[in-house]
Amino acid sequence: MILYKTEEEIDLMKASAKVLAQAHGEVAKLIGEGITTGALDQRAEEFIRDNGGLPSFKGYNGFEYSLCISPNAVVVHGFPGEYVLKSGDIVSIDCGVQLNGYHSDSAYTYPVGEVAPEVLALLDETKKSLYLGIEQAIAGNRLGDVSYAIQNYVEKRGYGVVRELVGHGIGQKLHERPEVPNYGKRGSGLKLQTGLTLAIEPMVNLGTKSVVQEKDGWTIRTKDFKPSAHFEHTIVVRKDKAEILTSFDYIEQALQAKTL
Repeated sequence: MILYKTEEEIDLMKASAKVLAQAHGEVAKLIGEGITTGALDQRAEEFIRDNGGLPSFKGYNGFEYSLCISPNAVVVHGFPGEYVLKSGDIVSIDCGVQLNGYHSDSAYTYPVGEVAPEVLALLDETKKSLYLGIEQAIAGNRLGDVSYAIQNYVEKRGYGVVRELVGHGIGQKLHERPEVPNYGKRGSGLKLQTGLTLAIEPMVNLGTKSVVQEKDGWTIRTKDFKPSAHFEHTIVVRKDKAEILTSFDYIEQALQAKTL
């Protein structure tokens, strides 16, 4: 069943998304050489709870953390812990917030220190693909238009698009219908209608599209151990232009402050 949201529900999701964006900003302030991924997770949870929210991921199907932190070849669902970020790493931070009964979900991949140019390009192009997908999330289009826009852009640049993991509907549940693949055919799939809220999240690999699951039952990494990037926004389908509910503004402000 597809759940379309009223304007009142969308307002509640916007409130959740604002806390989420601010939590990402707090994490962004800390990212750098020498910090553990566990410390990032702790800061995110503190901020979310201090602002009246709950970490959407913590306790979800037994997941024990507030953030999925996925360095380098880890695509998604990495565990925070004792890993210390070092120069040359990239790290995906995926976070969700539940506030007033509604979820929001977003992810951002950071470079740490001096990162290889081809890896920086992967981050840039994956982020661009997210916005190209979002551009297609308007009433009257098909879900396949979103998927195709992402796949077409990144595959033309020689990257691998992960098949096994997808975006999703979102609202009172963290994961609702429909699934939102990052690959597909134009004009195929669900016809998009106003009020549909989606988490769109390209997961793009520098090498092969193939992934494997580690023995912990959660961590997904690239089969060839090459880096992977992940960017995500929660959006609502509108008539002429999708509305992005989450924001990278707090992240980018934090990153800019570091360079001053």
